Amino acid sequence: MDAYNEFAMFHENAEEYGIVLDGPPVVRRENVSLASGRSLSVLVWGTSPPELVLIHGGAQNAHTWDTVALALGRSLVAIDLPGHGHSDHRIGHDYTPTNMADDIAVAVEKLAPDAEAVIGMSLGGVTAICLAADHPELVRRLGVVDVTPGTDHAKAEPIIAFVDGPEYFADFDEILGRTIEFNKGRSEQSLRRGVLHNALELPDGRWTWRWDRIRERNADGIEVPSFTDLWAKVDLVRVPITLWQGGKWSVVGDEDVEEWMRRRPDTIHIVVDGAGHSIQGDKPVELAGLIEDLLAR
Repeated sequence: MDAYNEFAMFHENAEEYGIVLDGPPVVRRENVSLASGRSLSVLVWGTSPPELVLIHGGAQNAHTWDTVALALGRSLVAIDLPGHGHSDHRIGHDYTPTNMADDIAVAVEKLAPDAEAVIGMSLGGVTAICLAADHPELVRRLGVVDVTPGTDHAKAEPIIAFVDGPEYFADFDEILGRTIEFNKGRSEQSLRRGVLHNALELPDGRWTWRWDRIRERNADGIEVPSFTDLWAKVDLVRVPITLWQGGKWSVVGDEDVEEWMRRRPDTIHIVVDGAGHSIQGDKPVELAGLIEDLLAR
């Protein structure tokens, strides 16, 4: 297999989704130092001040936004969450949204302090909510992709089943095969790119994921993303919000939407037909258009 070059596959994204490029996009990777001594890794798109901040979901990385970024054609930053992508792992493996929002705030303040909107998906979505609540000076509009504080283990079971799989794989074909198994409807080409961005080959030839697998578990050993106490954070957000929900399948229940709208009736709630939980992966061009709508609010 050829050596991995994270900036060499954008033409594949564009061709798959019919995006016309004038030339290779201008993208660079930067590291932002944190007070703890750790660092966050960030993809910086474009040369002008970033207009958007994009935050991926759990067990993903900043490249999940590549096609959306190409479709938007705007200057933006896509951040690797702590313990994901090329960012350092958190001490104690603490990946609560409130703590991660404090880390993300450092990167936003340095690289995109005047961004017009922050968009977060899944774990990145509840982290974005905390960012807007706890660092309001950094968030002017908020987009939340398929998550609410009501998301629980039962609703997220298909995702947890994938994440709780093997830690190591004999070769690239094996890790790609598992990814295809859990992502029906996505092209093999797009999933291959995703694995290359989200996994790495070990010296012995095996493959493993980049994300930190050690997470908080309950007494039964089941990984539980408990966001319930974050409803109070939703109450603190004082900027325009759009909540996008997957129409094909979602970790957001009707009761969650009802509770959200009770707390923030000014929220625009949109169900994206044909998309599952990862709207940016299933319908990236459509999501780019919806982000443009948010920016116009």
